Amino acid sequence: MRLADVAARLPLRAAFVGAFFAAVVTLPGLGIGTLWDNSETAYGEVAREILITHDWLVMHLNGAAWFVQPPLYFWIAAAFAKIFGVGSFALRLPSALATIAMGAAVGYATARIAGARSGMYAGIILSTCLMQAIVGRLAIMDALLDLTIAAAILWAFRSFAPTLATSALDGPKRVAALVCAGAAVGLGMLTKGPVAPVMVILVVGGWLAWEWRMRTPVVIPKAATVLLAVVVTLAIALPWFVLLGMHMGLPALVELIGHYTVGRYTGVIENQHGPWWYYLPVLILGFFPWIAFVPIGFARAWRAALSPQGSLARLAIVWAILPLVFFSCAQTKLPNYIALEFPALAIIVALWLERISMGEDRRAALYSAVAVPVTVGCITFAVSAFATDNHLTGAVAAVTPQLITLVVGMLAGSIATVVAIAIARWRPAAPFVLASTSVLLVNFIALVAEPAAEPLKPMTLMSALVDRDRLPGDTIAIRGVSGGNALTFYTTPGVVTINADDPQNFIAVICRSRTAYIVTREKDVNELEDVAKKLRYGSQELAVSSRVALIRFTGPGCMRL
Repeated sequence: MRLADVAARLPLRAAFVGAFFAAVVTLPGLGIGTLWDNSETAYGEVAREILITHDWLVMHLNGAAWFVQPPLYFWIAAAFAKIFGVGSFALRLPSALATIAMGAAVGYATARIAGARSGMYAGIILSTCLMQAIVGRLAIMDALLDLTIAAAILWAFRSFAPTLATSALDGPKRVAALVCAGAAVGLGMLTKGPVAPVMVILVVGGWLAWEWRMRTPVVIPKAATVLLAVVVTLAIALPWFVLLGMHMGLPALVELIGHYTVGRYTGVIENQHGPWWYYLPVLILGFFPWIAFVPIGFARAWRAALSPQGSLARLAIVWAILPLVFFSCAQTKLPNYIALEFPALAIIVALWLERISMGEDRRAALYSAVAVPVTVGCITFAVSAFATDNHLTGAVAAVTPQLITLVVGMLAGSIATVVAIAIARWRPAAPFVLASTSVLLVNFIALVAEPAAEPLKPMTLMSALVDRDRLPGDTIAIRGVSGGNALTFYTTPGVVTINADDPQNFIAVICRSRTAYIVTREKDVNELEDVAKKLRYGSQELAVSSRVALIRFTGPGCMRL
């Protein structure tokens, strides 16, 4: 076999390793358990209502038009639901496949630039960090968004980077790379709106500015190439937005882009706020267990970035810092927003672990590896304290055996990683040891701990009882508790939300029909039953779970009263 053929296969090998680890983290037990409220059931319901309404243009939630997110995730999830049935597996499968593709893409791109071992390390680090595994197992659109942004950034790097000009065919390949970057941005816009081009421009623009400051001879594409990439982006993204505006009017676009996109940055949406340092603990926990290697890896990446050949290190540093600053300044904050920078952290750590495998920085590697079991202990203490402070000891007690197993398993794996780093011939395998530990623990959570947590989801039981007994025309409502999306998902659209602070609202709702199923706080049951008696409605308590009650009210109907 020719040397060129061998070299061409090495990035593919790294891509396979990254995809493999992502697959074994996300796919086992993907359909076990019900969806988690609030986001999973909301997004799952939007996808389900595509099949109910047969409307692929306007998204719906609870039977009403819904202008919160663009449609790409919902299209894919609805297609899978059509094939596999509406359930956890079909609705989570888009996230799992996007995570697998992300592991492959990061592994392949890193291997092409920094070598096969660095690529394999980057792929497995990204695929086995905690948040990547969680996002890849949820019915939300973030994994798809993260994939499109990462693909766009890596393809843009391929188009501009000076270190990749190695053949006569390099020019056409650069053009193709920039067009692919444009396509990825377009898909990102169809996934979650303008945040995709903003993130790509922020990272690629910041990296190019640093390259120019270093006087690195980056390759500037022709204007026609840039125009072609922009056209591809718009051709993918714009048709749906235009058709939505034509069908539903300008207010729909204003709500989608103005309120739920720009408004998320300039204001607080759905009480999702936090301090400026909100994402620092998110990074520590989300990039676990590899966060222990980030400080020294970042220091070594910075040193590499100061050399003319450090283009990849410069890209990774910009990619790790600028999105963190951007989202820290936003008024609305959610943990999953910051996951789009984890590929950069994976590359930073992978480049350093490659040095470790070659015998460099052994002492620093040992210190960092020892930090992993220390971090496990700190997280265990933090979870215990949080549960006590927030009166969640009962919920934690329900899964205590599973938590103990997780802690012991993570400690054992981290100690094995320390030993592997300490022994020269085992050092190249150390990342695989820690990654394998993460794989086993994530699968333990999926196959053992998550089923054990099912009793903590009261809305599943309530919905099953409602669906068992309800008749056409019955009212379904929720009052004073979270879980309206789950109640809608597991019954049918048309669930009414009752204002717990307005007694007249409760009266108006049960008067709609002869039978009303109300999910409410357990402590409010007697009060509601007294109100119902005055309206000549009888009541029956069907279930109580986690301080939530399901009550059936039956009476003559009182809209005429």
